[in-house]
Amino acid sequence: MPAWVPRAILLALGAVVAFFVGWWMLRELRTLIIMVFVALFLSLAMEPAVTRLASRGWRRGPATLLVLGGVILVFLVFMAAAGSVVVGQVSDLADRAPKYVRDFERFVNNDLGVEWDADNIVKELKSGDALGNLDTDTVVSNVLDVGVTIAAALLEIATVLIFAFYMTADGPRMRRVICSRLPQRHQAVVLDTWEIAIDKTGGYLYSRGIQAAISAAATWAFLVALDVPYGLALGLWVGIVSQFIPTVGTYIAMVLPVVVALADDPIKALWVLLFLVLYQQFENYVLGPRITKRTMEIHPALAIGTVFAGGLLLGGVGAVLALPTAAVVQALLQTHTTEQEVIDARLLEEPRERRRWFGRGRKRRPSSDAVEGSDTRTDAPA
Repeated sequence: MPAWVPRAILLALGAVVAFFVGWWMLRELRTLIIMVFVALFLSLAMEPAVTRLASRGWRRGPATLLVLGGVILVFLVFMAAAGSVVVGQVSDLADRAPKYVRDFERFVNNDLGVEWDADNIVKELKSGDALGNLDTDTVVSNVLDVGVTIAAALLEIATVLIFAFYMTADGPRMRRVICSRLPQRHQAVVLDTWEIAIDKTGGYLYSRGIQAAISAAATWAFLVALDVPYGLALGLWVGIVSQFIPTVGTYIAMVLPVVVALADDPIKALWVLLFLVLYQQFENYVLGPRITKRTMEIHPALAIGTVFAGGLLLGGVGAVLALPTAAVVQALLQTHTTEQEVIDARLLEEPRERRRWFGRGRKRRPSSDAVEGSDTRTDAPA
């Protein structure tokens, strides 16, 4: 047996074992990796504001704490607004449930010709006996499960915020440590990449924040003028969901205001739907291009594909972070690659206006490569 065969077998077995160990570690640490990735995104988004405060004499620690506190405040306001809408609608549904059952009973008996008596259901809804039939152990178990889920989510959010705080507050030191382990020819590439990521991520967040604020204010004013309940909460919902959930966020944001208005008056629901559709067109063609023209220049097809890919890989977090990641990758390709001259080909030409004239007394316009005059020899150069 040649001397290299046992060594090759050991190397192959070691590679297989290392692959499975790495796969196991990646699967077990998936939650931690996602949290670090989210914290890095949040750190890149906060970096421009923290740097601006630091240039005015602030220390990076207090500046980071101030910016992070603002982010947490916005998140809490959004959760409170969404919670007030949900609690209010559930309460209204519980109060109006007997009326809805009576309306359904009249519809079934009068229009469908079915004899159905809903007195027992209405009596249980009014007395609250419908909830009394639930098993106490089941209720306690469900409450404990919900409590554990909420506690785990709060722990993950706290971990992300701690990571983001230290990544931003110690940003220069962290970059210095990373660059100290690299050759000088690679340090410039790392720093350029980091700067591009900060610029694109910060631009994405701030542009979306501006559009979310304008959308929330406009929706709130319209709902107040229309006397739709929960106007402020619904405005915040529309502004944040439509901007920070890519692609489908606009349509998800429309559902809740329309449902709330429908419970109050169907005519109001139609007006709310019409307003949201028209405002979306205004945002797509007027407001959005003016705000995002220097921040997110991504083709719509690429944006949709990126969002779906991020959602399949990392769920909702990946869908939210897909667009800034795609913008960073696109900017890196533009920075570190050279644009080449494109050949002249028919498939690369933009659609042009037809060169055929229509009308009485008009002939076909001569082509640009035809020779002037009556001389049209076949041996003329093209």
